[in-house]
Amino acid sequence: MGELILEMKNITKTFGSVVANKDVNLSLYAGEIHALLGENGAGKSTLMNVLTGIYKPDGGEIYYKGKRATIRNPKHAVAMGIGMVHQHFRLIPTLSVAENVYLYSDDRKFFLDQKKMEAVIGECSEKFNLAVDPTAKVWQLSVGEQQRVEIIKLLYRGAEILILDEPSAVLTPQEADDMFVTLRKMAESGKAVIVISHKMSEVMHHADRITVLKGGKVEDTLLARDATVERLTKAVVGDHELGEITPREGELSQEVVLSLENLNVLNDKNLPAIKNVTMDIRKGEIFGIAGVAGNGQRELAEAIAGLRPAVGGKISLLGDDVTKTSIRKRIEQGISFIPEDRLHMGLVPGLDFKDNVILKQYKNPKYNQKGLLRYGEAERVAQEFVAKHDIKTGGTELPVGLMSGGNQQKLLIAREVDGNPVLIVAAYPVRGLDIGAAEAIREILIEESKKGTAVLLISEELDEIFKMCDRTGVLCDGEMMGIRKISETDFNEIGKMMSGEKGEEEADA
Repeated sequence: MGELILEMKNITKTFGSVVANKDVNLSLYAGEIHALLGENGAGKSTLMNVLTGIYKPDGGEIYYKGKRATIRNPKHAVAMGIGMVHQHFRLIPTLSVAENVYLYSDDRKFFLDQKKMEAVIGECSEKFNLAVDPTAKVWQLSVGEQQRVEIIKLLYRGAEILILDEPSAVLTPQEADDMFVTLRKMAESGKAVIVISHKMSEVMHHADRITVLKGGKVEDTLLARDATVERLTKAVVGDHELGEITPREGELSQEVVLSLENLNVLNDKNLPAIKNVTMDIRKGEIFGIAGVAGNGQRELAEAIAGLRPAVGGKISLLGDDVTKTSIRKRIEQGISFIPEDRLHMGLVPGLDFKDNVILKQYKNPKYNQKGLLRYGEAERVAQEFVAKHDIKTGGTELPVGLMSGGNQQKLLIAREVDGNPVLIVAAYPVRGLDIGAAEAIREILIEESKKGTAVLLISEELDEIFKMCDRTGVLCDGEMMGIRKISETDFNEIGKMMSGEKGEEEADA
């Protein structure tokens, strides 16, 4: 590691009665990857938002390159050489990669000179192995490619400290490995990298040092080579041991809730994303969709929820053809949807807790009386959600954008299971969440299945699939490689199908 480049001393930040950071100390050296580890709500993102000028600290000091610094706003932070890639990217989808980078910069010498802009970005991406087409529109890019654009934006501005908030949460395993190779190159070039994460194995493998936050305070700081799973687990969750989740046992019901027959769906580029997929999900079953992200999972979920049209085949719910049914009608018929992008597709971050509770049911007489919203009832249900699912919030009047990711997801799932749905489509429901929040979400889904609700669980984690599901289907390049009972398969067989090897037809389940 190089010289000490940053010190945060006794940083405190509060939001009303909620203490997000309390006397936090953090040091950062040039040439290192420093991981911030902790549960959702531990204060990791808040601390970095203080460093990047989004929040002003209520106490403490920041020293940058040996001098005390007052970071006035994000623009000032970027000018100093401190930049952050947030979980939810800040890109304009209809503009090209080059145009997005240009808009973020203060450099006007390439104004309207598209070729020069693209050449400079190409050099930047090549140096750090950030392959991306400068001419491509952002909406055409994968999530991993969009993340690279965000990193290029910071490098183009000359960032010396790069902060990434849960960077692997939206990536496939291969993309995550490639990203850490890139981050290591940046560190070796003398830059300092901070990675916010909740994945212990990830930070132990890729970081140089680890700081663990718990309840807004520093619980431990150590070299990654000295870290053990036991030490980190104790620092992250304390001595509390998480209970083992046991899926429902017994034979599957023969009552089919969802049936797909030769379903075909296009992606955003009008290319085939789902190809002749046939499957069914039964009452009370948790059916897993395994596969590397980007193989049609999003398009499958959105087609079932009604957000994306089917271009061929049939979708049936309890025997009724809903292939061309509206989203609202599908909701009324009992389809609930937990999208992978909770903050933009599932919730409205600028609205408060109560408004998000009634977001899908504002026309329901329960919340609407002669055109007037019944906020008293919304408040009652909101408090019920808070108590039942242990949702941490500064108050139901505050925007949900201020809540931690885990608590946002609990709110989203509480809303989606309210009203006894017949089918829950859950796309990566625990992605980006800490251990405690993830287990709480899984328990909710298992409880719903025990009530008879059919659950379609999309996940990249085979451990999760094998732990929770009754059966699983494997998607590869939009095709169903095979469907298996969990009790009659293993990681090796599922792994082969994930790589494109077609399995035998499913035995009668």
